Amino acid sequence: MRLSGFLVLLAIVLANLGFWAAINRPQQALPWAGTINSVSFSPSRADDDPTVVRQMPHLDETLLPTRAEIEEDLAMLAGKVGQVRTYSTLEGLDQVPELAAKYGITALPGAWLDERLARNEREIANIIRIVRDNPEVDRIMIGNENLTLHRLTPEQMIRYIRRVRAAIPAHVKISTAEAWSIWLEHPEVAQEVDFITIHTLPFWERVDISEALAFTKRMVHEVKAAYPDKPLFIGEVGWPSAGRSFGRAEPSLVNQALFLRQFLNWANSEGLDYNIVEAFDQPWKINLDGTASEKHWGIFTVERKPKFDWIGPVIEFKEWPVQAVAATLIAVLPVIWFLGKWKELRLAGRIFFAMLVQFAATLVIWTMSTPMVRDLAPSTGLMMGVLFPALALLLLVVLINGIELTELTWAGRLKRGHKPHPPGTIKHFPKVSLHLPCYNEPPEMVKLTIDSLMALDYPNFEIMVLDNNTKKEEVWKPIEEYCASLGERVKFFHLAPWPGAKAGALNFGLTQTAEDAEIIGVVDSDYQVRKDWLSSLIPYFEDEKVGHVQAPQDHRDWERDLFKEMINWEYAGFFDIGMVYRNEANAIIQHGTMTLVRKKAMEDAGRWAEWCIVEDAELGLRMMRLGYESVYIQERMGHGLVPDSFMAYKKQRFRWAYGAVQILKAHWRSLVPFKETGLTAGQKYHFVSGWLPWFADGFYLMFCITALLWTIGMILAPRYFDTPLAFFILPTVGVFCAKLVHHIFLYTTRVKCSWKRRILSAVAGMGLTYAIAWAMWQGIFTKHTPFMRTPKMADKVGLKDAVMMTLEETSLMAAHWVLAIAVLIPRHNFYDPEVRLWAFVLVVQSMPFLAALVASVISTLPSKPGPGETAPHGATPHPAE
Repeated sequence: MRLSGFLVLLAIVLANLGFWAAINRPQQALPWAGTINSVSFSPSRADDDPTVVRQMPHLDETLLPTRAEIEEDLAMLAGKVGQVRTYSTLEGLDQVPELAAKYGITALPGAWLDERLARNEREIANIIRIVRDNPEVDRIMIGNENLTLHRLTPEQMIRYIRRVRAAIPAHVKISTAEAWSIWLEHPEVAQEVDFITIHTLPFWERVDISEALAFTKRMVHEVKAAYPDKPLFIGEVGWPSAGRSFGRAEPSLVNQALFLRQFLNWANSEGLDYNIVEAFDQPWKINLDGTASEKHWGIFTVERKPKFDWIGPVIEFKEWPVQAVAATLIAVLPVIWFLGKWKELRLAGRIFFAMLVQFAATLVIWTMSTPMVRDLAPSTGLMMGVLFPALALLLLVVLINGIELTELTWAGRLKRGHKPHPPGTIKHFPKVSLHLPCYNEPPEMVKLTIDSLMALDYPNFEIMVLDNNTKKEEVWKPIEEYCASLGERVKFFHLAPWPGAKAGALNFGLTQTAEDAEIIGVVDSDYQVRKDWLSSLIPYFEDEKVGHVQAPQDHRDWERDLFKEMINWEYAGFFDIGMVYRNEANAIIQHGTMTLVRKKAMEDAGRWAEWCIVEDAELGLRMMRLGYESVYIQERMGHGLVPDSFMAYKKQRFRWAYGAVQILKAHWRSLVPFKETGLTAGQKYHFVSGWLPWFADGFYLMFCITALLWTIGMILAPRYFDTPLAFFILPTVGVFCAKLVHHIFLYTTRVKCSWKRRILSAVAGMGLTYAIAWAMWQGIFTKHTPFMRTPKMADKVGLKDAVMMTLEETSLMAAHWVLAIAVLIPRHNFYDPEVRLWAFVLVVQSMPFLAALVASVISTLPSKPGPGETAPHGATPHPAE
């Protein structure tokens, strides 16, 4: 590898390490070294779940902390906190005041109240008993956020407070806890308590971390100003270390540490009475409302380990160097191999591809480490397990497209840039048998094709017109009569009934081919060939290794029709980009029309496969496996007609995609790497990589359907369906963006068309996503599908037909849009940036389905008037009508 390659590699490695260091840079804040005034205390462990116990009391012993565990937690907190606040007197929490006193900690017990009146009575009885049995308890809480959450009315709360006050010693102070704004709305409740307990949680107020402390100060000052004669207790203040965002509030370990350290320093300077929520993370709290953030408010993990240091810098993920090194190691070897292989690659190409590989490696490591960095709900974990393989496939497709883009843009001149031979080159004229298969084709169109073949400047050829199962005699009979008028050079065969579709007809043609024919040419019935097609390409067969010579498919009569224009240029991308690239590795696809095949190679390979609906590509693979080479001429040697409707267009692509799966299923053993199968490594690579983007479309459809079902779950059962994580966005948005960038960039450098035509071709290609995806899945799970011809010279259809032609795509598009709106309707979702991002993703995800509808509607538009015409006109009528 040259010095430039080494410098590129070094720069990429340093950039990757810098990226990981930047997103994990240490954050500074005021240190805190004092004792925390109070913390919310729940001794539940990872496997405990009070919510289940409340429904099934017989499980008390298995899902509740034991007395020993409670005491162990209090012993650990001794010296770190001055007080612990509990929220209930049931499930063993009535023991906390007694045990806390053993370790010099004051208890602030609370009675949990809600709509369950019988339970409320048990709580009231217990709180009265706790006060009587524990003289050190000097204040208690009656209820928690009952007015905030509309569980009880102010009148009900006042009655409970008065009942407890009448039953306890006068020196014990009583309060109830509410959000700060509730106290301002209900002064009648404030009159009943001895001190005001406010909850100041800027996270739930959707406040950005940079404004959190200022927001807390304002809440405290407003309540103090409203009740200057009442002592103020901040009953809950804190920030979650993980979970989902809420508005602009983002949970993270760094944000939790910074906020608490800032708050504690301010509260200490102001002499405030406060309680941090909470001591330990509580996994069971996800069952309260399904929000993962509820689990992560502790200053200790559920394993009782400190989350962060109170002095010094704070790092979100201390193990980030392991991530950085892993991402570097994954990328280094492929980059070294490719840069060593591409000695002629220009510097810009080296940088581009090295960056792409490093990006993919970094993304893989980031995704795989997400469960370690961010807590995942079980449903999210399951979704990750199912979709991660598809994400890996997406990255593979992106890398494959990146290799193609790099080689075609920065790798210098093509090594196999074959050109037509100039006039006079040919000295030997082997006999060519031209096969023209047709099925239910307009007679006048077929006659034009025959005329163009008769005009060839090659002296030694025959023409065989193979009509395959056309039922209407008025369609095939005029062609037969026309062929009879042209002499012995042209033979017509009407095959009815005949098996094997197009391949069957072509195989019949081989049985009727002149014995001295050495070359077989295949031309579709709508093509008009250049007169020098044979004379300029046959000389390539002087090399005995050449099995077939392929010229591009190109089209005519599209200039005055917007739909035909867009799909014409979509086709051009394959022939000016994909085929050119594959030709460099002697791995082109044989695509039937405009192909010339050595008869001996065809016989050696076993003729046309009637089980495969893309018999041309399948035969080409078999000939390559026998060691025959291919030649691709990028110059157009003939022009056919493009499909007239979007339905015909997508049926054609469905056939190609389904046939690709048939080939892969039948020949996968020949494509296994590092195994001698007759194919070169380059041929194996191109036959697999060339069809992988279609598999990516299949997974794209799977992602779309999964996303729709998941969104329905978010709307109907938010407790179980959290907002998808960021990397779930990549397969859909990533496919969309990667396709668009790859298409536009390579069209700019390889296809000679305007920006308008590049965009139109992108819309046309994107509109085929559903048809390709459905073909891939159907091809995986089925063996055969009927051969679908692509009709030509059909009449225009109406707007209603345009929608019906894309009914599946339009339905998927509408479902994405409806659910994108529906998921934002709840107020808390609308202000949640993660939910808004997901809604945006749903809209972006629908773009291929919208593209299908747009292309279909465009296909119904009338053509522009030609020279001498005064009004728009439709497609040429079917001559048989």
